[in-house]
Amino acid sequence: MKFTSVLKMSLLSLLAVGCHKEEDVAPTPVGPVRLALNAGALVLNPSGYAPLSAQLSFQSPQSGRVRLVVHGRHGAASDVVQQFSDEGTTHTVPILGLYADYANSVQVQLVNPEGQALADTTLTIQTGPLPANMPTVSVAQGTPPSGLGGDFSLVSNFSVSNPQIPLVLDNYGDIRWLLDYSSSPELAHLSYDCGINRLKNGNYYFGDIATSRLYEVNVFGAIVNRWDLPGYAFHHEVYEKPDGNFLVSVSKAGSTHPDGTPTIEDYVVEVDRHANQLVHTWDLKQAFNENRHALETDPTDWLHVNALLYDPSDNTIIVSGRYQGVAKLTYDNQVKWLLAPHRGWGPNRLGQDLRQQLLTPLDAGGAAIADTAVVAGSANHPDFEWNWYQHSIQLMPNGDLLLFDNGTNRNFIRNAATHYSRAVVFHIDPAAHTVRQTWTYGAARGADTYSAIVSRVQYLPAVNHLMFCPGFNVPNGTGSGGKIIEVDYATRQPVFEMSLSAANSWAFHRSQRMGLYP
Repeated sequence: MKFTSVLKMSLLSLLAVGCHKEEDVAPTPVGPVRLALNAGALVLNPSGYAPLSAQLSFQSPQSGRVRLVVHGRHGAASDVVQQFSDEGTTHTVPILGLYADYANSVQVQLVNPEGQALADTTLTIQTGPLPANMPTVSVAQGTPPSGLGGDFSLVSNFSVSNPQIPLVLDNYGDIRWLLDYSSSPELAHLSYDCGINRLKNGNYYFGDIATSRLYEVNVFGAIVNRWDLPGYAFHHEVYEKPDGNFLVSVSKAGSTHPDGTPTIEDYVVEVDRHANQLVHTWDLKQAFNENRHALETDPTDWLHVNALLYDPSDNTIIVSGRYQGVAKLTYDNQVKWLLAPHRGWGPNRLGQDLRQQLLTPLDAGGAAIADTAVVAGSANHPDFEWNWYQHSIQLMPNGDLLLFDNGTNRNFIRNAATHYSRAVVFHIDPAAHTVRQTWTYGAARGADTYSAIVSRVQYLPAVNHLMFCPGFNVPNGTGSGGKIIEVDYATRQPVFEMSLSAANSWAFHRSQRMGLYP
């Protein structure tokens, strides 16, 4: 795909102030001078993979910092404004947030540390059309309100494959960034499963099923680092720990049950990013009860790890196994607790009786729920429901566990007439081995926000909101796909809702609030 760019530039205007006698009137103050840019200063899509991005490089007439304004289609609220800290006269900055198939107006300013403009110019950047089969997006509540948790959502889009194309949406439903690896010799068949995320250093990272590698890329999609997984195959999740290492969900070549039956998606490895080597392994056949089939009977994909988390409070990992539940594990693979319906558990290979690690559900008053049907999972309590085929685990600021409860086969009932998904927060007392449900949203919406698979939750502490994002086969006004819903945590009222419809009904695996710039 070829793109063209048109730059509207004015030559640098120099103001010469003549000599005046002391009694002369002082010259009238002037504003910023016009910034002159060379013809090659702007490169649209420098990597070939980021068609809604450009790189600007130039020398400024005096020292300063670059400030960019990509003017939005919906007034100032849709502008992308970014000020860099690049003090000096040599500048190279990314321009992000362009619209597709559009003559984008971008103001470029040179400012001093106080933010006063020293020089400026305006560019017109013409982009090409979007790739085929992008999702249809609509904002349910019209003009986005103020006070949301961010202006953009990073969407690990599933509407296309070979390669999958991640994108960033603004709150008006416009695509403002994407990566298209169709022309990449290495990532042309990218399959990132749970999707991409941002590293603490500002770059993006993801795992790829097609190559079974982990990748770090910059905002233009250029590969910065890659990591191999010798002896293992990537699937689903790669998670950055506080120390920079990666936790990765993998399958191991040759893994079997004791009877020789093959297994998949039941290992976790830790990768040292700097040494590019595996430094720890968890065989989840040792920790979980590999013979439990209360939810699914498939002995091969018996666990199906779909999310990972590191808990720095006690140096443990938390593992979501879609067909079993959620478990906290030590570095020697011991189970500290199990969050799951109690039906069907027994000993693991390490000799732990996992029935002793199961969490006891409590009612809102803190009393143990005595109803054995609720405890086993075949019934619900007014104050408590178990997690069913969950995805997307996250620790709240107070240490509580947030997850997306998909609700698939809830209460062990298949093909139920009604179904729903929830965002739910659980307070877990590891010493008492108890769990109490403290917050939930989604059940009352029923099939309107039900997603049997994939999906994401995210807590936004700055505004005390929560993102509830069902991603598959969710009914919308323009078809089916997913929804991005921001909920006020205090009132449980939605404050923003956006629908994504795709021809294949797959909107995304995950969606999350995230800025265009780090």
